[in-house]
Amino acid sequence: MTMNETLAPAPSQGPWRREFFALMAIGLPMGLTQLVQFSINTVDVVMIGQLGPEPLAAAALGLVMFYVLYVAGMGPAMAVSPMVSQALGADAEETRDVRRSVRMGLWLVGIGAPILSLIYLFAEEFALMTGQPAHVAALAEPYVLALVPGLPFALGVIVLRNFLAAIERARAPLYVIILTTLLNALLNYLLIYGNWGFPRLELVGAGIASSLSHAIGFFALVAYISWEKRAKRFELFHNFQRSDWPRFAEVARLGWPISITIGFEAMLFNAAVFLMGRIGVNEMAAYQVALNVAALAFMMPLGLSMAGGVRVGLMEGAKDRAGVRRAAAMAVLCSIGAIMLVAVPVMLWPMGVAGFYLEPGDANNAAVLALVASFLPIAAAFALFDAIQVAAGQALRGLKDVRIPMILTGISYWLIGFPIAAWLGLGTPLASIGVWWGLLASLVAAALSLGGRLWLVTRD
Repeated sequence: MTMNETLAPAPSQGPWRREFFALMAIGLPMGLTQLVQFSINTVDVVMIGQLGPEPLAAAALGLVMFYVLYVAGMGPAMAVSPMVSQALGADAEETRDVRRSVRMGLWLVGIGAPILSLIYLFAEEFALMTGQPAHVAALAEPYVLALVPGLPFALGVIVLRNFLAAIERARAPLYVIILTTLLNALLNYLLIYGNWGFPRLELVGAGIASSLSHAIGFFALVAYISWEKRAKRFELFHNFQRSDWPRFAEVARLGWPISITIGFEAMLFNAAVFLMGRIGVNEMAAYQVALNVAALAFMMPLGLSMAGGVRVGLMEGAKDRAGVRRAAAMAVLCSIGAIMLVAVPVMLWPMGVAGFYLEPGDANNAAVLALVASFLPIAAAFALFDAIQVAAGQALRGLKDVRIPMILTGISYWLIGFPIAAWLGLGTPLASIGVWWGLLASLVAAALSLGGRLWLVTRD
């Protein structure tokens, strides 16, 4: 029996309907998990913001530096997903091959993250090299160092979450991330402000809270996997110390292009911040608000797309080429549908959406509100192409096709999108609106190129 057969809701349903329900079974929990995870940084920023503008600026700087290694580690962590899903697609009872992939994925992030994190001993120097104020750089370094112990656990959660999605146990990570988000808020309250007799550690306290939350979330998933009936059959942690260097190298080989691909997109939107900063303070503030709306809309399609990658991997492992095309198409269509649920209201009522972030009655907010309202319709338009590119990209990962998509993404974002954004933003009267048109161009290019690549590799 193949994994495809075990996931079929009912034999009387047609293949497209079966695929839809199979995708939703893992996609909805994964999408909700992404939404909850997205809220963690928001909680941190709000609570750190109570300390004042300098700690908030230092936290923003520290998170940017921390995110560099987080992105680097996400590739190997996410590489486990297609390896596991293809193995289970070939044989739903396969345990050894799955165990090798998950175990070596955990080894890779567990060994690599601490070694690479040594560069954060020079975080203050790096911040000063980029022209950051000395007092902000001095605050950022201890915050980053407090975040570092949680990095391997945060990446380990991704490995275990992808394993659980492949065996259709995607709800457990959702429950764990909800609990750890609440725990993070409580620890922030205790350690940032020194409440209930705890020491007042401010930014360092926020970093410690995040690290502890990541570690507790990881061990909660370990406990669940060791207890849950289907998951424990894989014996992921039995003889965990046993090395498997060929599989270790395979995870690394599949993971590094994924890291670079994620980095291309993350760096593009961070670079746009600097473009907006050169245009004006109001433009930068409005960009952050509009980008937050776009990112919020993106979370559910991202979760559905990740589930689509799992489904594609299962079909590929089962050598079901029609199933591969069906799973990929369903992931793209559902991702578009999910993002449109947010994009359409944003396009129709941009000023109303902007009002959730800034008080409309405050005259000081008038200029920023007007800019946000002008940005949001463009952000809503590029949401369509964002959904297509992420679904196509995840489907290609499900096929272990990662190097060509990496190149296509780099071209779309850095040879097409960023030059257009810089030219229109800094060299034409469009100014800040021009930056958004450049971002739209990058996502259109990514959607067309990755969608075309997916069509080529899945056709008969």
